[in-house]
Formats: sequence, structure tokens, C-alpha cells
Amino acid sequence: VQLQAFGGGLVQAGGSLRLSCAASGRTFSMYAMGWFRQVPGKEREFVAGITWSGDRTNYADSVKGRFTISRDNAKNTVYLQMNSLKPEDTAVYYCAADNSRVLDTTTPQHWGQGTQVTVSS
Repeated sequence: VQLQAFGGGLVQAGGSLRLSCAASGRTFSMYAMGWFRQVPGKEREFVAGITWSGDRTNYADSVKGRFTISRDNAKNTVYLQMNSLKPEDTAVYYCAADNSRVLDTTTPQHWGQGTQVTVSS
């Protein structure tokens, strides 16, 4: 599966952004999906994951209550709605996929290119 992320940008603290990740292929519904982020000098970290059917989601503690992951299997797309953004959310955000029900939150099988999110204070 190939992944293409969109929607990054510059936003003020307290604002919102929605990231999208479009996947190629006809078996999108057989992939768990997720989002990770990375800042320079730090390891890539898990942000949010969603099962292949969308029935379960999980989040990093740092984004719980502010970010929401969702998917539309008819459109082969996964979303990350980010609200109440903070400067510490600034990072390059990557979407990821696993050919399984649940996403591996450390080393998923497939990565998309990143999209930059910058939150100004």
C-alpha cells in the first residue's frame, strides 16, 4: 500500500488542523492505520491508531482528548483531527499502515511521506 499525507500547515496555539492520508490499493479495509510524529533530534513517536474496521482507536497520552483519528474505507482515507493545538505538537506527521487488524505502534509495515505541522505560540 502507498500512503500520501496532506493537510499540514502553520496554525496558532489553540487552533485546529485536519490531516488526511490517502492510500492506494483495493484492500484498504484490511489495514490498520495510524499517525506518528517526529521532531528533529528525537525518535518518531506514536500519536494515534485505528483498527481496520474503525471500531477501536488508541492515542498517545499527550494527545488524548484533543486529537481524533477516523477513517473512511470507501475513500481509502484516514484522518487526524487535531484540536487545541499546542506548540509542542509541532512536528512532521507521518501516516502508517499495517496489514493487520491492529496497528503496530512501534514499527508499522508501511509509511507515508511526512507533512509538517507548525504551531505558533
